[in-house]
Parts: sequence; structure tokens; C-alpha cells
Amino acid sequence: MNYRTLGNTDIEVSEVALGCWPIAGMASPGTNDDDSLATIRECFELGINHLDTAYCYGRSGESERLIGRALSGRRDEIVIATKGGLHWDRQGKMVKDGRPATLRRQCHESLQRLGFDHVDLLYLHAPAPNVPVAESAGALKQLLDEGKARAVGVSNVTVAQLDEFSAACALAAYQPPYNMLQRQVEADTLPWCRRHNVAVLVYWPLAKGLLAGKIGRDHVFAESDSRRKYPMFHGQEWTKNHDLLDRLREIAQDAAHTVAELVINWTIHRPGVTAALCGAKRPRQIGETAGGSGWQLGQGQLARIDQALAERGTPAAQLPV
Repeated sequence: MNYRTLGNTDIEVSEVALGCWPIAGMASPGTNDDDSLATIRECFELGINHLDTAYCYGRSGESERLIGRALSGRRDEIVIATKGGLHWDRQGKMVKDGRPATLRRQCHESLQRLGFDHVDLLYLHAPAPNVPVAESAGALKQLLDEGKARAVGVSNVTVAQLDEFSAACALAAYQPPYNMLQRQVEADTLPWCRRHNVAVLVYWPLAKGLLAGKIGRDHVFAESDSRRKYPMFHGQEWTKNHDLLDRLREIAQDAAHTVAELVINWTIHRPGVTAALCGAKRPRQIGETAGGSGWQLGQGQLARIDQALAERGTPAAQLPV
């Protein structure tokens, strides 16, 4: 496992990190505490030192609580990130609330769930309507100054919002969706972060499991599967994506790696990308994506990937929901 510096801080993170949304159990059938705890603990064996969670990962903070249980006595070995500004209402609807009072309350509750006195990285999960980004940033700066976090980040924002946020609070990290099929940030926020020495930790590097290459062409998604609402899993987009995967399998085989390892390796070596946040709910899953680190694709292999992506064509908009 290789490690990289988190922006302009002295924090070192593994270039493959564990995204802890799946262990919350809200959108991942078959999740259970034993497997989730084993998955977190497997990170120690793999050299993964960065766990990414959030206040809203679970109706009642299940993800943060599991991390606290798994890291009992080993807190100093792991870089913990959590996020505030989103929560679930009583009807199960996601609510954006970036008011300073809310961010402070959620941070304190997250620390209680985790059982820690601080996190290493505290994000604004998403800008909230009718709350200026600078106002939310100011609240996170206060928490930073109080020692509740070692560094501050932001997720799901525009370039203008990055400017506004960074003017109010030192910004160490930015978290966008990014993968071979969702590359919009290459045109705007990723270059901004490179200019300002802000770390970029990307989520959805495997496009919600599609780019792991294990979902067959004839797979039928259950009604409860949230992936049904994304264009990439339907119709002509689905066909084009599987044609791309066929090409990637050939390249991965030649490189003696799995498709998932190849995709993660490609992702973490994109200019400006610091780390890939890889979701997992079982040890073997994070074990495979960890195999994306520690090696590098050759120029010939990269050229073949570029050609395959060009021939696949521009995907339909695949924005987070």
C-alpha cells in the first residue's frame, strides 16, 4: 500500500481507503455487524489507514458506531474522516442542513458515536439551500480551532463554492464522485484543487460496483436496489458499459490483475487524485480493491484503456442522487 499527503497538512493517507457507507446497511442487502467489523479490521492487515464515514451513514449513525467498536484501542493507527450537513428526517428523506448550530451538534454526536475526542478530517457533506457556503465553512473552522478536527474538507461543490469555502476556512480535502464513466470534475474542480494543493479523495471509483466487472449483462436488479435509478444500469448505456468491461477484462488479464484492481489503479493515478474511497461490506471486497495500489499500469496499457473509453463514447449524466 502506498501513502500520500493530505493536501497541505502533515496527514498521510493510503491511496486506497475504506468508504464506510455500505456498512451502514441502508442500501446494501446482506450487511451484518460481524462482516462489517471484520471488514474494518481487515484494513489493518492491508495497510489501509483511512476510513471515510458520515453523520448520515445509517439512520442512527450505524457506520460511526461500528468504526468506534472496531478501532477500540487502535485509534491512533487510523485516519478518520466524517461529514456533517446531511441527515434523514422521520419519513426517511435526506435533508441538507449546513447551519452552524447543526454542524456543531452533528460533529459532537459523531464524536460520541465514534468514542473519540476528534476526527482527522471533517467535511461539509454538501452545501445546503439558503445557507451560504461561507457560513458553513466558518462553523467548521471553529471546530478545527477547537481541536475537534485536524483538517477540514468539503464534498459535492462547484468551483465557485470551493472559492467561497476556502476564503472562510483552510481547505485540505475535496470529495467528488469520479470514475471512468463520471469524469466531469476533470474540467473544473480537479484542476482547482491541483492549483490550491487540496487533496482529492474520490467516491464511486467503481461506479457503484459496475466497474468491478462482476455484474452480468443479464442481471436483474431488485426493486429495492438504489442502482435502478441511474442511467448507467439501463438500456443502451448498460450495453455500452458492458462492452467497455469486456475490453477492460482483456487489459486486466494481460496485466495479471482483476478488473477492479485495474480500474482502481487507473483512478488513483489520474492527475490530482489523492485516494480512492472504496466501499465494502466484507473483507474480501476491500481486499480486492486494495490490490489496486502498489503497482502502475504501463503506457501501452493506458493507451488501450484510453482507446476503449473513447470508443465507448460519452456516458449519459450519472450524477449522485
